[in-house]
Amino acid sequence: MSKSEQEYLNLCSHVLENGHKKEDRTRTGTISVFGYQMRFDLQEGFPLLTTKRVPFKLIASELLWFIKGDTNIRYLLKHNNHIWNEWAFKKWVESDGYNGPDMTDFGLRSQEDESFNREYEKQMGIFTKRILEDDAFAEKYGDLGNVYGSQWRNWKTSSGETIDQLKDVIETIKHHPYSRRLIVTAWNPEDVPSMALPPCHTLFQFYVADGKLSCQLYQRSGDIFLGIPFNIASYSLLTHLIAHETGLEVGEFVHTIGDAHIYSNHVDQVKTQLSRAPRPLPTLNINPDVRSIFDVELDDLSIEGYDPHPAIKAPVAV
Repeated sequence: MSKSEQEYLNLCSHVLENGHKKEDRTRTGTISVFGYQMRFDLQEGFPLLTTKRVPFKLIASELLWFIKGDTNIRYLLKHNNHIWNEWAFKKWVESDGYNGPDMTDFGLRSQEDESFNREYEKQMGIFTKRILEDDAFAEKYGDLGNVYGSQWRNWKTSSGETIDQLKDVIETIKHHPYSRRLIVTAWNPEDVPSMALPPCHTLFQFYVADGKLSCQLYQRSGDIFLGIPFNIASYSLLTHLIAHETGLEVGEFVHTIGDAHIYSNHVDQVKTQLSRAPRPLPTLNINPDVRSIFDVELDDLSIEGYDPHPAIKAPVAV
């Protein structure tokens, strides 16, 4: 059994057994614990969960979107990635530019009302098509504000300049690998009000020892069933990419979560996943000809030996 995957399954069990029932912003309701840590040995294999299929290409394209400093969903849509659609869609349907049917609380209503869900899917299709085809529309409604890519690559200073945190931390790893300041933060209090979704994964720190690069993420809030599997794989991929550029091996990914929660409408799905036996982890391949993380494209990344159980569907809380 994969020790890495068992770390995640232990989190699921712990929250089901010990969590507190809480209301939340989405009005879905959660079972939640505060403060939990998992450790993944990246030498054991790439921690893409096998107890359900997790789409690697979506994880990789989202991470490359962050790395490029992009904040507009058009890049994601071009790579058939729809995981940020709801937040941009919400911006559109709440604007004066929208004149279609009422989409208030579309996240909940689409789960409860089949006729509404059909209309929601129709409007979402109209929205994404316009994002891809209409430059002005994409610029106005596709941008999510100063979310991860902006904070990582273009942190705004009080003097009006910008800081490329990701580039700076990579250069520091190369020249001062034992620094205790290898930190990138996405939580900028001034920008939080303008973001479509304030950063859930707020800060990450690197650590070099024995020729290996490790990464610890502090995540203020984590959707255990849908979000956390993505976050585990995404930051493990980021660690691999930076280790690849800096000539290091990979060490551990340490995942520290503040509010770790299972949505009330995900409980059955979590129990299904817990009933499945983990399988061997896959292997990550990075094109050896690409040396800089900023030059990596989706085709430069692949996984081998991934044989997961089937996917388990669950609604997204917006």
